[in-house]
Amino acid sequence: MRSTIEKVSSNRVKLTLELTPEAFEEAMQKSYLKTRGTIMLPGFRKGKAPRKLIERMYGESMFYEEAFDLVFPDMYAEALKEHDARAVGQPDVAIDKIGGGEPLTVTAEVYVWPDVNLPEYKGLNVRREDDTVDEDAVDQEIARVRQRNGRDVEVSDRPAQDDDIITLDYTGTVDGVSFEGGTAENAQLTIGSGQFIPGFEEKVIGMSIGEERDIEVTFPAEYHAEELAGKAASFHVKLHAIRVRELSDLDDEFAKDVSEFSTFEEYKADVRTKLSSEAAKRADSVYETALVDAVAAGAEIEIPPPMIERQIDALIRDLALRMAYQGLSLEDYMRYTDQTIETLREQRSEQAEKLVRGELVLDAIQKAEGIEPTPADIDSVTAQHALNSGKTLEEFTEALTDEQKTYIKDDARTYATIEFLKKHAVGAE
Repeated sequence: MRSTIEKVSSNRVKLTLELTPEAFEEAMQKSYLKTRGTIMLPGFRKGKAPRKLIERMYGESMFYEEAFDLVFPDMYAEALKEHDARAVGQPDVAIDKIGGGEPLTVTAEVYVWPDVNLPEYKGLNVRREDDTVDEDAVDQEIARVRQRNGRDVEVSDRPAQDDDIITLDYTGTVDGVSFEGGTAENAQLTIGSGQFIPGFEEKVIGMSIGEERDIEVTFPAEYHAEELAGKAASFHVKLHAIRVRELSDLDDEFAKDVSEFSTFEEYKADVRTKLSSEAAKRADSVYETALVDAVAAGAEIEIPPPMIERQIDALIRDLALRMAYQGLSLEDYMRYTDQTIETLREQRSEQAEKLVRGELVLDAIQKAEGIEPTPADIDSVTAQHALNSGKTLEEFTEALTDEQKTYIKDDARTYATIEFLKKHAVGAE
């Protein structure tokens, strides 16, 4: 097979492929053997008619499509490899010449990884955010753990007040008519949480257990149920129970209950260490993204549309996975948010383009600098993937396919490139 390549634009090429008559004849014979069982000619049992007789009656073109499908994938793949072209999306194929003892001649236009005109990427002046954790953050984290580990205690000797957890029945109406979601029995509500219509929670303060009360409120002008937006509503409420969250003292016993430490000071020091580690990781991530964005903003790239569409596909899959963790299908999510797959894709197009630009500039820097990951880089990325999968390093590595190993190496190469940018940034040590 012979092939030539012609650049149509910075992100699109035209391949011209030519297959010898002999090679295409082999494909024609395979096509005949594959399809003859569906052909009937007078005087022959089904599938037994000779090829020449079939071609005389119907023309040899009846085998062209199958023969072409047999040879084109290998022709195309070989040409891409020969010309070191990285195709993006499916090619637009045109058959220029086929059959009749002539070479098979095909043209295929396809988007490819585009040329990237990089700006200066050494000496980037990007500031890394401060990752210092102050004592207020430590105290707030401990307060969250304290709240989470508290216990609810029934209260019967006073009316409801702010921060109480109450159990109540309510029936709501608008213009004397009940509405969807406006009625509930034994509902749980924390006063002051803001989870109900504005004004409702304040008006149950002072109610005693067993008391009934009519409460007048107004739905916000911007409300998810348009038919209720801005409407006045009346709720008949009956209070059944009052509970308060009882919290432990912040002492050594608390530390023993919520951690592996024996003293509160040890526990607090561990909280500080973990928060500092998380803050450092967040600051690193933001800094690394900012470095890549700085290069991408100055790069000249004509991004192939299929690359952006592929990235949008990945973002939608990620959204569907997150929804599944919450017990929702993507279809349910779209219905609840009054969206379509088209609006979801449109909303993610800008993010997708940004991610693709980042991928392309990192790839270009890798090539320009000849960056390759070290064995230690690959081991580090492999260990992180093993941790994320919940498997031991040995279990994870034993199950890796060649394709997965290539993916991990590419991942490590990307990390190595980002480390290169960090090393050469302004203020780097």
